[in-house]
Amino acid sequence: MINVFSGEIQECDVAVCEGVIVGLGPEYYGEEEIEVQGKWLVPGLMDGHLHIESTMLLPSQLAAALLPHGTTTIVSDPHEIANVMGLQGVRFMLEQSKSIPFDIFFMAPSCVPATHLETAGASLSAQDLLALRDQPRILGLAEMMNFPGLLMGDEEVLKKILCFRHKVLDGHSPLLGGYDLQAYLTAGIGSDHETTQFSEGLEKVASGMMVMIREGSSAKNMEALLPLVNPKNAHRFCLVTDDLHAEDIDKRGHLDFLLRKAMDMGMDPVTAVRLATLNPAHYFGLRDRGGLAPGLRADIVVLDDLKDFEVNRVFKDGKQVVDGGGLIEWGQGAHRIPPFARNTMNMASVSPDSIRIPHPGSKARVIEMVPGQIITHARHEEVPARDGVVVPDVERDILKLCVVERHHASGQVGLGLVRGFGLQEGAVASSVAHDSHNVIAAGVNDAEILRAIEGVKTMGGGLVVAGGEGILAQVPLDVAGLMSTRSLSALISRLGGVKRAVSRLGCPLADPFMMLSFLALPVIPELKLTDRGLVDVNQFAFVPLFLEQRG
Repeated sequence: MINVFSGEIQECDVAVCEGVIVGLGPEYYGEEEIEVQGKWLVPGLMDGHLHIESTMLLPSQLAAALLPHGTTTIVSDPHEIANVMGLQGVRFMLEQSKSIPFDIFFMAPSCVPATHLETAGASLSAQDLLALRDQPRILGLAEMMNFPGLLMGDEEVLKKILCFRHKVLDGHSPLLGGYDLQAYLTAGIGSDHETTQFSEGLEKVASGMMVMIREGSSAKNMEALLPLVNPKNAHRFCLVTDDLHAEDIDKRGHLDFLLRKAMDMGMDPVTAVRLATLNPAHYFGLRDRGGLAPGLRADIVVLDDLKDFEVNRVFKDGKQVVDGGGLIEWGQGAHRIPPFARNTMNMASVSPDSIRIPHPGSKARVIEMVPGQIITHARHEEVPARDGVVVPDVERDILKLCVVERHHASGQVGLGLVRGFGLQEGAVASSVAHDSHNVIAAGVNDAEILRAIEGVKTMGGGLVVAGGEGILAQVPLDVAGLMSTRSLSALISRLGGVKRAVSRLGCPLADPFMMLSFLALPVIPELKLTDRGLVDVNQFAFVPLFLEQRG
């Protein structure tokens, strides 16, 4: 057994009664005895920061997908669905995640909309969030993405923090340091999952933050940050996935994958397990879990092998839910989907004129994608034109990017240019575009871009690949335009179809739709696009697509 309290590996019996561990030691006996001699026991794994909506699975289907990987608890920020449906969306997630053998806690979404630079489907004030504060599965205030607003003393931001001042306050502060970091922490912020650099993490840990080392589908920070962890500071780190695609859950796993990677990088197994059990449990004040000890929940993972972290069985509250690595009789997921969760696409028609970009003759600001990261770089590039109108430059991989408002039928469209997507032909579009989840599209010609956008609208939300004269592949996401009602296996079958279609069009990205979704997130540096226009995140302000004309 991995003892995360003493740091020891010990051999013992584990006694369980009514879902609680009641004893550890030699020669315990029970009415039912389960023999696991020669195997390893670790506490149920806990992900302290995971957006359920990014998996495209409903909560119960996600639980079914994660249990075989040893995860028994997650903490989720529902700001994706809240940006579409407001408090109604948060309550929908609470309802969908109850009465299952898996614990899903939530944080109250702090930034709906995330910024004033985009159009969301809802707006949640401090007064609105009070309705969530006393819910038993709401642990605190979710990631405070509007760090510029906090630093400037924005009254509404401060009110939200005051509402939850006696609970956990999660942070979101990419590249923040110096006096600004000190001011941010003074408000009571306790964590950060956006740390990407060694020196950044060193400063944040020294300043008292819990650094959540992220290894998701798009943002991968373990290699940069894991060397920060040492015996003196290991209690100030935990492992999280943040945004994790359904296909990655199927292909690589969840926290079990992160633990394998941590051990492969040289971290000792006890410390690695602490980062995915005891540390997040203590940070969130969940004192009834995180380890194997008397009085704690009997969330127990049985491993065939510690180094390979092969999950054999999982017990949730003392009841076996996984055997031989497979789920036992999963009858969950029959929750009713109310009509309001399905009818969320309120988008005006988009015409060719809506996405035409006049060329003034100067250099353009181009969003340059960074492989393996959700940050982007701002580049100034010459771009071609035909009849005074910008055309994509396929040879230099500069494509047109559009974000279409889809909540209020305003007809508002943000236009930009992106490098790094790699399409040689065709277009892609999605209703998943962090954080306001308007429809985002990228492509090499206007007709295919429009076809892809219309395909998303017709489905009621989802992912579309357009090419030639038609739709090449699509995945309906009919719950808030974010999630599917399908199981993991059924969903990844459809996702495989759109990925293959995008690949045939020339895109080299392993997860193109995940990367596309973050191009509209104006709280991650440097340059992003919303339905309202091009955003310089460092200035936290709109900038024109083109620089001043020559001369």
